[in-house]
Order: sequence, then C-alpha cells, then structure tokens
Amino acid sequence: MKHVAKKSWRPTVVLLLLFIFWEISTVIWDIPAWMLPAPSSIIQEFFSIWDSFKEDVWSTSYLTFMGFIIGCSIGIVTSILLHLVPSLREAFYPLLILSQNIPIIVLAPLLVIWFGFGLLPKIIVITLVCFFPVAVATLDGLRQTPDEYLHYMKMAGATKRQIFWKVEVPSSLPSLFSGLKISATYSVMGAVISEWLGAKAGIGVFMTLASSSFRTDRVFVAIFLIMILSMVFFSIILFLEKLFIKGKGEPV
Repeated sequence: MKHVAKKSWRPTVVLLLLFIFWEISTVIWDIPAWMLPAPSSIIQEFFSIWDSFKEDVWSTSYLTFMGFIIGCSIGIVTSILLHLVPSLREAFYPLLILSQNIPIIVLAPLLVIWFGFGLLPKIIVITLVCFFPVAVATLDGLRQTPDEYLHYMKMAGATKRQIFWKVEVPSSLPSLFSGLKISATYSVMGAVISEWLGAKAGIGVFMTLASSSFRTDRVFVAIFLIMILSMVFFSIILFLEKLFIKGKGEPV
C-alpha cells in the first residue's frame, strides 16, 4: 500500500492543479457555462442529478460487462484455435487484422439495420471492440513461449496437451492480461457508442440529450463517469493480474 501511495501522489497533485487552473480560468476570463463550465459546477450538477442519472450508469455498466465478457471469451477461444491449428492461423490471421480497419462508428448503423434497436447490436459493438486486443495479445503470448521450456517438456516426454496447459498457457498470461486491460478501457467507450444507436437508458443517451440541450455541465458529468468506469474496469483486471500471475507468467 505504501508503494502504491508513493507512486500515485504525483498524478494526483497534477490532476488537482489542473482542476484548480480550470476553475480559476473560468472566473478570470469569464467563460460562459454553456461553453466550458467550472469543475465546481460540474460536481454540483453531478450530485443534483445523481438520483436519476444512476439508472443510466447502471445500464452502461451492465452493457459494458456483458460485452466485455463475451468479446474477451471469443478472443481467447479464437487465439487458442489459431495457435493450435497453424493452417487456420495462416488463413484467418490476415483477415483478423483487416477487420480492425473498419471503424466501429461506421459499422454501427449496419448492425441496427440487420438486428434492430435491441440489445444484440449493442453487445456486438462492444464484442468487436474487446475481441481484437485480447485475441492478438493472447496469440502472441502463446507463440512466444520460451524455447527452453518447450525443449525441457519434450525431453520429459510430455504430450502436446500437457505442454499447452503447463507451459504455453502460463507463459501467455502476461500478454493475455495486457490485452484484457486494453479491452477493459475500450469496452466502456464501445458501450457509449452502442447507446448512440438508439437506447432507452445509458450514459450515451444521457450525453446525447445533454449536448442537444447545450447542457455542457452534464456532458462533462457523463465524460467523467466514463473515465471513472474505465478506471474501475482497468483496476479490476489489474487486481486479477496480480492474483493469477506468479513469477511473471513463468510455468509452475
């Protein structure tokens, strides 16, 4: 805990100084609230609307969690299949890379046309956002298993299944969690984008209504909540990483 405190005080001080400068600037230059509200106004607005806003936060959190779990699960399974079957990797890996050249914001309207305004297109958007980082990171981790470990297991007469579970999987965990941390931050963004397609509740819906009515303070409330949710998801993955990885992913 002391080590964490020593590392976190500097960014905390920088953040506080930034908010102080922001607050003072709005007063000195008399910046209109509809253009750039002061941090104090944003905080005050947050507490005043929380009773109604918490439903939107819960909706986005639930959508993010579901899409993250599905996307990461598909990514892990895909990476394992591509690793175990080299012919599949040669055939589909280039397509996997090309799939990321399609902007999600462009693909989203097509998903609405194909699947309607229900939950499915939103889950697909988040799944696509989370899938690629996990799939690529896990595949790279599986392929970068130290040769000395593989040689030792083969000399010991281990089967391919034993080599996979006892050597390749543990060695790939650091790469896997790197992909999970990237997906954890992207998943909230994907959820908000998916809510722009047409949802009844969510931070994305709240942000759209706030911007259309020039309630800039509420837009900033939504932005800060998105950042906080991303940090929460990232922290959960960081905790799981420290819990599961021992010896920096070396086989045990």
